[in-house]
Parts: sequence; structure tokens; C-alpha cells
Amino acid sequence: MEISPEKIKYRRIFKRTKSVNSSTKNNSNDLSEYIFPLPWKIWPYEAKILIIFISIWSILGLFILGSSSWWVASKEMGYWAYYLKKQIIWSIPGWCVFYLVLNTNIRSLLKFSKLIFYFLLFLIFLTNINGIAVNGSSRWLVLGNLRLQPSELIKPFLILEASNLFAHWNLVKNDKKLIAIITFGLLIFLILKQPNLSTAGLTGILFWIMGLCGGVKLSSLGYFASLGFFTGYISILKNEYQKLRVISFLDPWKDQQDTGFQLVQSLLAIGSGGLLGQGFGLSMQKLQYLPFMYTDFIFAIFAEEFGLLGSTLFLAFLVVFSYISLRIALKCRNNYTKLVAIGSGTLLICQSIMHIAVATGTMPTTGLPLPFISYGGNSLIASFFIAGMLLRCSLESTGFIGIISARKTLN
Repeated sequence: MEISPEKIKYRRIFKRTKSVNSSTKNNSNDLSEYIFPLPWKIWPYEAKILIIFISIWSILGLFILGSSSWWVASKEMGYWAYYLKKQIIWSIPGWCVFYLVLNTNIRSLLKFSKLIFYFLLFLIFLTNINGIAVNGSSRWLVLGNLRLQPSELIKPFLILEASNLFAHWNLVKNDKKLIAIITFGLLIFLILKQPNLSTAGLTGILFWIMGLCGGVKLSSLGYFASLGFFTGYISILKNEYQKLRVISFLDPWKDQQDTGFQLVQSLLAIGSGGLLGQGFGLSMQKLQYLPFMYTDFIFAIFAEEFGLLGSTLFLAFLVVFSYISLRIALKCRNNYTKLVAIGSGTLLICQSIMHIAVATGTMPTTGLPLPFISYGGNSLIASFFIAGMLLRCSLESTGFIGIISARKTLN
């Protein structure tokens, strides 16, 4: 079998790296050989770009959050950096999770994901019974001094469990397919019952795309898509506040002091940004005109302060991130890592697009955070977990790590 030039390059570099004697290694200044599972020299270029992008995204998020939240934090908490400080504290376990996932084989993650998935599914069930209601939706579960949002924490394990199912879809027995589909359907139903239509919709989109990439028939995917639209329609009819949000989305200016207030204020923020923006920290809508300016509508504050130019650059950032994620998926060496990469990239990008769509009035108002930017420890940790899986898939595509475990499982 012919070996690609890229593979030959990796092998040559890897051999040179392995030939370094221990005394030289001890004096080496290249900490990447000790911190990361592979030496930096043999990282694929996609992985190098990806870790830079993740770092930029997370650091930029802290600046945007600090700017959007300082006023409300001063008024409500008495300390301007209250939300920023808490987000920085949550970033520490977030980066720890990222590092842990980066140094763990994807196959190992796939093995223990089922147990955590069902545990979080049970917590979502408990949230529907004893959860804290915020803005008409019970999404939070209090365990002692800890507030958990299981619907956010379960997202990385959705990707892993969907990869376990779709990696060899045609070889899975029908009874196992049925059990898995019922389980995923139950998850979406429990999220809808909170009610949390945006997260339920994002979950359905994620399963649909991963099923498409896993080889599920288009006729079956069409059936499930129709079922999803019908379920969402029923949910909107049964929940009055969701119905009002859809009505206000169609014409927010009709009742701009009540049901359309959030969207109108968001559009005013984006529009007042102009071409170059008002300047960092100079947003007017964050002075308690726009509700949830540091969570659900944080992009509107960003657009007001950085204008059309900044918003376009951020969208370009997401486009390049999507391209890098696709490149990583195409280079993966087995179906499992390929689907994990596809799911990770899909979730981060789709959630970002849905958040921006809400802020710009191209989608009904929902409570969906912007990854790495919106305030919230649960969302931040889940985002770091997903980003770590995506980067790990890229490193395993070199064939130097993770490949032995995958081959043993497939044989």
C-alpha cells in the first residue's frame, strides 16, 4: 500500500524526536513534549490552528463578558467584576477538562460515555420534577451549593453516544437501534418538558447530521426530521410563552414594550453599532435596557461595540473554524473519531449560529448561550470538553496515538 507524503513526513519527524537521548530531553525547553500527548513538531496543521482558535475564542469571551456584564453586576451585585470573576473561576476546571480529554483516547471516552450519559439523563428527569424555574423553564438542578444544568453537561456525551451508534450503523442489530433511538427520543422529550425548545432542537439537529454522516437512509432521516418539526410545533402550541415568542418574532415592533421587547432592544443594539461600533465597553443597551445581555443576547452587545466589521470578522472566524473541523473529520482514521469530530464541530458551530440568529431576529427568541462567551459554568465546561474531543481527533489522525486501541475494538 502506498504511503502518503504527509505520513512519511510525520514518521521522519517522529523518529528524530524519539532518537533524542534522555539527557537532552531533560534539558529541553519544549514543554509540549511533556504536556501534550504528541510533540508539537508532529501536530497536524489543523490541530495547531485549532488550539490557537480555541484559546482566542475563550480569551475573547472573557473580555466580551466583562464588558457586557459590568453595569448589571455593579447595580445588582455591588461589584462590577462579579460575573467576570465567576467565569474566570469556571475557566480553570474548563481548561482542566480540556487537558484531560486531550490526553485521553477517543476509544476510552466512548467506553465510559454511556454510564455518564444515562446518569445525566436521570438528572434531566429530576430537573423536570424538582428543578428551579427560571423565566418559565426548569433547567437548573440544585445539589447542595452547586447549581447544575444537565441539559448543557450532557452535550459532549450526546456526541459520544451518537458516535457509538452511527459509526457502524449497518452492522448494529435492529433491537439495539430501537433502544438507542427511544433513548435519544426520551432525552429530547424530557428537554422539551422543561421546556427548552432551543436545546431540544439543537440536539435533534446534531443527531440528524451525525446520522447522515453515519450512513442512515435519507428516507429514515426525512421521517425523523418530520417527526421533529411536528413535535416542536406541538410544544409551541402547548406552551403559551413559546407561542408568544414566535408571534413576537414575526413582528417584534407590534408589541415592543412587552413580548417583542427583547428582540427590539437587541436589534437596536446591533443597529446602533454601525460599521465600526461604539467601541469596547461603550455599549448603551447593556445599561439594563437589553435583558440577559451577558447570556442569551451577548452577541448583540458585541455587535454594538464592534460594529458590522467586528461581527463580520467573528462570522469569518466561525467559517474558518468550521473548515478546520471538516478537515479534521476527513483525516480521521476510523468511523468513531470521524463522527466525534463531526459532532463536536457541528455542535459548537450550530449553537453559535443559533445564538446569533436569535440576536439578529432571524430565529424566535430562545435561551441558548454563545459557546465560550456567554456567562455560565455548565456551558463553559461542556464547550471545553467538546473542543478537547475535536483536538484529540486531530492528533489521533496522525496514527501515532489511539490507533492500537481502535484496531483491537474493530477486530
